[in-house]
Amino acid sequence: MNREIEVILNSTHDAMILVNKEGYITLFNKSAVKLTKIKYEDAIGKKVEDVIESTRLPIILKTGNSELNKYQSLGEIAIITNRMPIRNEGGEIIGAIAIFRDITEIKELAEEITDLKNIRAMLEAIFNATSDAMSVVDGEGKGILINPAYTRLTGYNSKDVIGKVCTVDLAEGESAHLKVLREKKIIKSVRLKVGPNKKDVIVDAAPIMVNEELIGSVAVIHDLTEINKLIHELDKAKKIIRNLEAKYTFDDIIGDDGEMINVIEKAKLAAVTPATVILRGESGTGKELFAHAIHNASNRKNAQFVRVNCSALNPTLLESELFGYEEGAFTGAIKGGRIGLFEQADGGTIFLDEIGEISLTTQVKLLRVLQEKEFFRVGGSKPISVNVRIISATNRELEQAINEGKFRKDLYYRLNVVPIRIPPLRNHKKDIEKLISYLINKFNQEYGRNVLSISKEALSMILKYDWPGNVRELENYIGRTIINMKFNEKVIEDLHLPAIGSARGKKAPILYEDDSILENNNLAKLLEMTERRHIHKVLEKNNYNRENTAKELGISVRSLYYKLGKIIKV
Repeated sequence: MNREIEVILNSTHDAMILVNKEGYITLFNKSAVKLTKIKYEDAIGKKVEDVIESTRLPIILKTGNSELNKYQSLGEIAIITNRMPIRNEGGEIIGAIAIFRDITEIKELAEEITDLKNIRAMLEAIFNATSDAMSVVDGEGKGILINPAYTRLTGYNSKDVIGKVCTVDLAEGESAHLKVLREKKIIKSVRLKVGPNKKDVIVDAAPIMVNEELIGSVAVIHDLTEINKLIHELDKAKKIIRNLEAKYTFDDIIGDDGEMINVIEKAKLAAVTPATVILRGESGTGKELFAHAIHNASNRKNAQFVRVNCSALNPTLLESELFGYEEGAFTGAIKGGRIGLFEQADGGTIFLDEIGEISLTTQVKLLRVLQEKEFFRVGGSKPISVNVRIISATNRELEQAINEGKFRKDLYYRLNVVPIRIPPLRNHKKDIEKLISYLINKFNQEYGRNVLSISKEALSMILKYDWPGNVRELENYIGRTIINMKFNEKVIEDLHLPAIGSARGKKAPILYEDDSILENNNLAKLLEMTERRHIHKVLEKNNYNRENTAKELGISVRSLYYKLGKIIKV
């Protein structure tokens, strides 16, 4: 054999065995020696079947057919073999050759690859099946993998995220991925908002390390929607158990007179719609009672009911109470800021009493809530969305206020979707007897009395009065009447009634025992008598609205109640 050819054949990694047409080995290169573990001198010139038991070269010589890429065991190793006949120019078979190589390592590597594929498939199945959203980024913070739960949560698919910087899904907050890549450590419980719908989430993220090199970050994103829903349901349950805020229902409204029946029916119809309601009527007609009843008959009955007396607070304070404020919004603002009453009422109802008294500045903010269902806290720049039903009430003629430039016409139209005008007591006097019966039971419980009824004579005197202070004035009057009675008296007679308008020929109830006190020179008693008279005068002026009375007197409502408690006939 030519020396150059021999060097080439011995240099190749492929083992070669060549036989002549009689089956004697004429070539047995070094790779063949290595793989078969047969010495060169024990193979060359020998019959191939005597050297290698499993050889198929004699069959190739006989059939003349090639066998390509055949798998075969050779001792402890596995080989792939190509066997071919060798022909002369005339096509006659003059020998055969087997070329083979060790594939043991390749086979093991293939098995490892198969195992890796199986592991990858298993991990992908877990990754895609988990209900928690997951995302993976590379060392530069660019997305390389997301699961279906991520798409369901954020609304973003692979096209939106893969290959893009990980902040692409952020609505609010700092990316947990970027924090991990920066700090090279696990990050826990990062609160963020993600996706176009600004979903509330908590993110846990961890670095991906290979050979102590940071190559990326993986994040698990927990949807807080269900948690928030559970918290909301728990709050609802607590409110139901405690019977919070909205105490009255339509069953508590006394009204058999035709006009009152129509008003109650209209309010019941309004209750089952989401429409904004405005309650119109004189002071003391029961507007707040109707607001409670509408809320409790609506689909928001298990949510918060918040009452706000708009006339009891100055404009600046009212605005911060309604809409809340951010930290540092003004001197005295508490650390961390404060949520407002609209946020507290989210999902429920807010009752804005005395709506006609709010400032034009607050009217603008209120209009935004009605139109956009969002507002800004005082000192804030981020809009806050709320789902709140607004019920307002006023004893003021808003149409006149609009003409005077004191009330916005656009706000009026937004509030006046379902107007309900509650009639004054003088228009449904038929209900007075039932009201008195209800009030007797109420004051029996409060005062520890056992009054059973009212006489026809006493009722007749009460019916002659027009009750400008309406039900509230009647309530105060029956309370004073029962206080006047002895503990063993069970029927209200006309002699128990305090002085009342034209019914007793005097302009107002007497607030002191008798006028002989004027002849008393005791200064303390004179001052007490003067205070009593003045309190009653202001009470009467404000139709017995105690909050408005306290405001005009320049004292707190609590102080007014204390003073009224000392006046036993008020």
